[in-house]
Amino acid sequence: MKVVLQRVSEASVLVKNESVGSIDHGLMLLVGVHEDDTEEQMQWLADKILKLRVFDDEEGKMNLSVQDVGGEILVVPQFTLYGDYEQGNRPSYFEAAGPDKAEKLYEDMIVYFKQHSDLNIESGRFAAYMDVQLHNDGPVTLVMER
Repeated sequence: MKVVLQRVSEASVLVKNESVGSIDHGLMLLVGVHEDDTEEQMQWLADKILKLRVFDDEEGKMNLSVQDVGGEILVVPQFTLYGDYEQGNRPSYFEAAGPDKAEKLYEDMIVYFKQHSDLNIESGRFAAYMDVQLHNDGPVTLVMER
């Protein structure tokens, strides 16, 4: 599983000009599922994300988690994270999980966040063409993989 985590001052997802998810201060996650990913890998990453200290404390050091600051999380499916671009000029997506498995692990991650935090958790829409907008705060961006 691969996650691109971005600290944001705001982020939103539109599908056909309709808002399907929107947050203020918090984390926006682009989530890609690999064909070999497991529920345990998803849970490890989700737990790590909830505890990751990427927000500034009163001294300007990144010592606080999204939970510490009462932030929000926007989870967006992104199968292209597993695009292989080494051969040719058109990426292939052979390593990305099929739609059934990918959607299940993506939805399970959203449920995990809701069950293991009191944060507002928003999401994109699986298999939809999405317009994702964000204001990166910092910028702080991490690529996480498990």
